Amino acid sequence: MTTRTDLSESPPIEGRGDLLSVFTKGEKPRENWRIGTEHEKFVYRCEDHRAPSWEEEGGIRDLLSSLTDFGWSPVEEEGKVIALSGPDGTVSLEPAGQLELSGAALECLHDTCAEAGRHLKQVKAVGEKLGLGFLGVGMWPDKTRDELPWMPKGRYGIMRRYMPLKGNLGLDMMQRTCTIQTNLDYSAEADMVLKFRASLALQPVATALFANSPFLEGKPNGYKSFRSHVWEDTDPDRTGMLPFVFEDGFGYERWCDYVLDVPMYFVFRDGIYHDVAGKSFRDFLDGRLEGFEGQVPTMADWTDHMSTPFPEVRLKSFLEMRGADGGPWNRICALPALWVGLLYDQNALEAAWDLCKDWSIEERERLRVEVPKLALETRMPDGRSMKDFAADVLQIAAAGLAARGRLNGAGDNETGFLDPLWETVESGMSPADRLLEAYHGRWNGDVSPIYDEQSF
Repeated sequence: MTTRTDLSESPPIEGRGDLLSVFTKGEKPRENWRIGTEHEKFVYRCEDHRAPSWEEEGGIRDLLSSLTDFGWSPVEEEGKVIALSGPDGTVSLEPAGQLELSGAALECLHDTCAEAGRHLKQVKAVGEKLGLGFLGVGMWPDKTRDELPWMPKGRYGIMRRYMPLKGNLGLDMMQRTCTIQTNLDYSAEADMVLKFRASLALQPVATALFANSPFLEGKPNGYKSFRSHVWEDTDPDRTGMLPFVFEDGFGYERWCDYVLDVPMYFVFRDGIYHDVAGKSFRDFLDGRLEGFEGQVPTMADWTDHMSTPFPEVRLKSFLEMRGADGGPWNRICALPALWVGLLYDQNALEAAWDLCKDWSIEERERLRVEVPKLALETRMPDGRSMKDFAADVLQIAAAGLAARGRLNGAGDNETGFLDPLWETVESGMSPADRLLEAYHGRWNGDVSPIYDEQSF
């Protein structure tokens, strides 16, 4: 989740044009399009697989402190280090101590993988010193919520109180899940709309290919991506497949209205998160927000609020792809490869949209519900399996990456980063299927070997 690293004074919002300016200022010519990749991993103590707290010796605080040896600068909240900033982006904490790298905006996938490699080398070096390991799956495989700590971030305390009022699995989302995300650019409103529609409709493909959360509290949970299922029962006000995105007239204005209608969580003032959960940002704009009467929000408040809707694709000054489970190192690179291939070449983008543009709202919603359970076995609207459909999607993505022609020093283009996804399609087995096969086979019904086999 977003961590504030810029605490400088922010200008007040003077009108709707200021709200929309975030989206228009995000427009970039094709040559300036960049790739941002975010990836989370579970932190555990090697000796007993326990999730460490922030404050304990050798815990999350010491992990962050040790990472400053690699040039990261600490970010504090109420005197406590809760994030790091540096040339490779931001290192931050999810609510139960999941460690996230929100990477820098980079030109090509070769750079993305180099960045991920640097980060993982650093955290593994620190982990060896502190006795910590890092697990790459989408859901804690064996931890109850009560066994997990809470990080000292004010916004998490507010969300922790509010989430159970809106759904049954919101706290699971906060404490027990990990994801990989990709952030991509657009050139104009029309380009944003097409990319948003294609990526939102095809997000279940990413969910199926990256499904990697089949266990809950030590047992199979009946899903291939329980992490994805969690979003179905988190908060209907801020999740879902957003039918309005596919309606005529969708654009910046309609997205702005959607975000304004999402209930608030907090207002950040003088280093403190103030609880306004459930209240209206529209009231805030009118100076009528309870507890902040007569005050109007700043652009920083709008940036904060834009980070609180949680649909499968989210617009800020870029588009976020949010449908994938966390996974091992090669899948950190595979997710941006999939979406860059589909969205950053015009022919690929149009071909991707052609695959899904005729789906009905009901068909998109059905995929959203069935894919977390069935992954590659899901039936698509045309009657084919997700496995076969995903092969077509990968072919389009590969053609898009080849057309980009971004080469590394050895002369390789970016298509090789799709290799883990091709293996998934050709075998017909998602990462979750592999884990379940191991659980019912060589693991003898014990999930603990996952720490040996799925750690970085």
